[in-house]
Amino acid sequence: MMMRNSLLTVLGSVMLLGTALPAQAESVLRVGLGADPDMLDPHLARTYYGRFVFASLCDRLVDVDENLKVVPGLAKAWSWSEDGKTLTMDLREGVTFHDGEKFDAAAAKFSLDRALTLPGSLRKSEISSIESVEVSGPLQIKLHLKTPDSALLMQLTDRAGAMLAPVAAKKADFAAHPVCSGPYKFDSRVSQDRIVLSRFDNYWNKGAYHFDKVIYLPIPDASVRLANLRAGDLDLTEGIAASDVKTVQADNKLQLAKVTGLGYQGITFNINNGNVPVNDPFKDARVREAFSLAIDRDALNQVVFEGLYAPANQAFSPVSPYHVKLPVPPRDVEKAKALLQAAGVKTPITVSLLVPNNPTSQQVGQVLQAMTAEAGFNVNLQMTEFATLLDRQQSGNFQLSYSGWSGRPDPDGSIFGFINSKGTLNDGRYSNPQVDEWLTQARLHNDPATRQALYEKVVKQLQTDMPIAYLYFEPRLFGMNKKVQGFKPYPDGIVRLAGLSLAN
Repeated sequence: MMMRNSLLTVLGSVMLLGTALPAQAESVLRVGLGADPDMLDPHLARTYYGRFVFASLCDRLVDVDENLKVVPGLAKAWSWSEDGKTLTMDLREGVTFHDGEKFDAAAAKFSLDRALTLPGSLRKSEISSIESVEVSGPLQIKLHLKTPDSALLMQLTDRAGAMLAPVAAKKADFAAHPVCSGPYKFDSRVSQDRIVLSRFDNYWNKGAYHFDKVIYLPIPDASVRLANLRAGDLDLTEGIAASDVKTVQADNKLQLAKVTGLGYQGITFNINNGNVPVNDPFKDARVREAFSLAIDRDALNQVVFEGLYAPANQAFSPVSPYHVKLPVPPRDVEKAKALLQAAGVKTPITVSLLVPNNPTSQQVGQVLQAMTAEAGFNVNLQMTEFATLLDRQQSGNFQLSYSGWSGRPDPDGSIFGFINSKGTLNDGRYSNPQVDEWLTQARLHNDPATRQALYEKVVKQLQTDMPIAYLYFEPRLFGMNKKVQGFKPYPDGIVRLAGLSLAN
């Protein structure tokens, strides 16, 4: 911690001094992150904390407000055809990318086409309903869809709708030198230490942003992040630990903001990704269900999260109108043992569980280890850096993995990519044709009641299939210096910098 404080002090001094001291020192906002983001390419990235950086770096076609309503971004207006298969978007004029390239309809088409065709793109399944993108005017595009897609507009509020500078995005090293059109441009990155963004002077809405530089500092340990916040070496941080909430509230130099989140955490089972042995017990849904039944989610919440988190059995947070009112099954060790016996599994069964290398996740892992042992699971915890954990999940180099999702306002964004057999985030390679059909049908309908009924079928089916053992829903807890003004917490947990300032 002392080393981190020293680094931040030196860095802050360098930022303030510069090469020639100006009349007024640079204004710098220092934001603590719970993990180092993965690659800074919106089409290939998958970490929650990367979205913090993208929110300042890359404008999207549309955005959401604090009430999760879609609002204009680089698209100032949009309309749907009567059959729901064409989305027309009128684009904002006078926008340039950080490298000076002009943003127009051709650039928007390039970004969307890239999201659909780039090898390894994690956005493909999010916007897979798009058949083609037409440049219908200098500042107008038409998205022609294969089928109606009620989730598409909301998908475009996130990384799938990020607009990238075409010339820069064609380069092989784009992720190391990202170029977008947001209020801040990429300055530098030191892996596991910091990401620095600088004000973009030609931004179309420059007046809403008040910092010359924004420094994102990955600090996995929540207690260390809080120590840095209390010492004045951070201005703002997401991910205040539940056990530290009272400490923040009692500190007269700090303030706490919280909002019910959209995200969940769970255990992903590797069913068929990579070289999964033919006799791997977790190929059997009964074994997966047994593991889930061995977990007391209420006790986990009390022991690790001070009772502030809500136990989960699905991807849809209670804040979502699509949350399925289905009781979370209580712990049932005897039923878990019976399921293992029915599956022909001899206990104890040795299990490898990937866990992010931060104290809170380690504590969760240890609680799960103790609980599941009573049902006959011998869990080995494999602690690893979070981006590495995601890489291993994606490549299939895991058996079980403790990870989650930050959630999306539209339910499709929280489940389709993870559960559909062709979903780009389906790291366990779960496949159920009936579930695929229900998920696809939910995209085709705009009527909330019809969609709700379909998602209810999916959620109930997943209680048996158990590709993911959902554990809990996360509130979003932010700590900040009392000098920070204008902060609004969003249910998606992302820090937006518009209107944010530091009092003198």
